[in-house]
Amino acid sequence: MDDFLREKYSRQILFEGIGLGGQERLLGSSAVVAGCGAIGAGTANLLVRAGVGRIRIADRDFVGPSNLQRQTLFDESDAREALPKAIAAERKLRAINSSVNVEGVVADINPRNAERLLKDFDVILDGTDNFETRFLINDFAIKSGKPWIYVAAVASYGLTMTDQPNETACLACLLDGADGLAGLEDTCDTVGVVGPIVNLVASLQVAEAMKLLSGNHEKLHRRLVSADVWTGHFQSV
Repeated sequence: MDDFLREKYSRQILFEGIGLGGQERLLGSSAVVAGCGAIGAGTANLLVRAGVGRIRIADRDFVGPSNLQRQTLFDESDAREALPKAIAAERKLRAINSSVNVEGVVADINPRNAERLLKDFDVILDGTDNFETRFLINDFAIKSGKPWIYVAAVASYGLTMTDQPNETACLACLLDGADGLAGLEDTCDTVGVVGPIVNLVASLQVAEAMKLLSGNHEKLHRRLVSADVWTGHFQSV
């Protein structure tokens, strides 16, 4: 690590949980963000600023005016041009941290391309907006033994869980027996969403990813964490 990078990441290096060794591991690690809406944009932004060395963002959608209230990587010019979110995100993130290898892929993750898009990364991060894609990621993670972090948010409510194959319950198991996910059949298109909740759960997701990638697996919370920023209700089960 050269002097410029030491200065760039100096505050993370000073943090006891990461240190110089953890930062070097982050620089040598990789993550794929599945979807680049509000959560995915927040997640990718934090990963790049933290110095995760290689990041792929896969998303099929285009930037529109309704995204700007909460999708922090995009601006009005992106919406006017209706840029693909993956491309707009790649441009912004490369300007934020030129030492990180950022790749935006305009694609919908599906059974035909999931392995190609996800396989070469240390961790998969959820930025999707539907359970069909999440279950596809879940199945791939189990098959490949790859960790992934589930996140969802709608209205003012969100939740996240780190899934480690053979160590934690998978998403399908969680949903099969959990009543605590009531309300997530709603969508942002039907009940709306506020920016603070997507940024909160994106931050929780990246904190877990940083633990994994910096070699601090013992610090993972391994629980379902939920929060409602409007009512102030927080829970970990």
